[in-house]
Order: sequence, then structure tokens, then C-alpha cells
Amino acid sequence: MSLLKLAAADAGDLQILSARLQDATAKLKNISWLPQKRRFAMVVNRFRWEAGANERVRAGLHFDGVLKVQSHKLKMGAGEAVVALLAIGFAPNAGESIDGEDPGGVVELTFAGGGAIRLTVECIDAGLADLTQPWAAIGRPDHDKPDHDKDNV
Repeated sequence: MSLLKLAAADAGDLQILSARLQDATAKLKNISWLPQKRRFAMVVNRFRWEAGANERVRAGLHFDGVLKVQSHKLKMGAGEAVVALLAIGFAPNAGESIDGEDPGGVVELTFAGGGAIRLTVECIDAGLADLTQPWAAIGRPDHDKPDHDKDNV
């Protein structure tokens, strides 16, 4: 079995990453921003929707060219707290640069329960890579339940 490895350089690519990461779970301690390197990174347990079976795999997600990170409704100091990623979106900057296009904007990671992380980026420069072989998931994410599949971290 080959491990997934994807890169994102525009909003369309980011939609593909979002689809692959829907229902990924992570402990808050596995989310970090390295301001000196302008890198935001997180390690998640990704549900492998593409497999058609109940499987998860550990994966790394990173964004480069990050200028600012803000969180909303997440207790970042509670390292053992588990969050479930629902989607990743992008809102481009409204202004124009010298050459007529501004590749920057805000990437928003939306979590179950209303939490979010907003990344102000120079441009979309992201990568997703599976880090382990898949394992059997305890259950399948169910969006009708308030805290779906959080036990599978």
C-alpha cells in the first residue's frame, strides 16, 4: 500500500486536502506554529475515506509562509484535548499587489464544536503526507452525533 502525499499551491488544491482531512482527529499538543520558520504544522489521525473501509492513518499537515495564527474556541493550553477537523477553507486578500495578483489570504481550519484556527498566509503553500500504515478505526465518523469518533485519536 502506498502512503498519501499531496501538495497544495492554490484554492483548488486546498479543497482536495480538505476532503482528505475531513474528520481527522488531533490532540491540541500536536498542533504548533513555528513563527521563526513561518510554518504551521499538525499531526492528525486521518480517516481514510478513500479506502472505503473504517481505517485511520497518522498524517502530517503543514503550511509554509504563515504570517499570523489565531485560534477561536480552542483551549490551546489543554494539550490532551481532542479536536475533529471538519474542513479547510481559503479567503483571498481583497487587495491587489504590484503585479495585479495577491496570492495571500487566510486559511481557516474549521473544527467540530465551532472551533477554528486561522492562518494568515503569503500564499497557499501546504503539504499533507501519511506517516504510518493504516489501522482499523473503532468506528466511522457520524456527523449526526455531537462528538463523532473522538475516541479514535
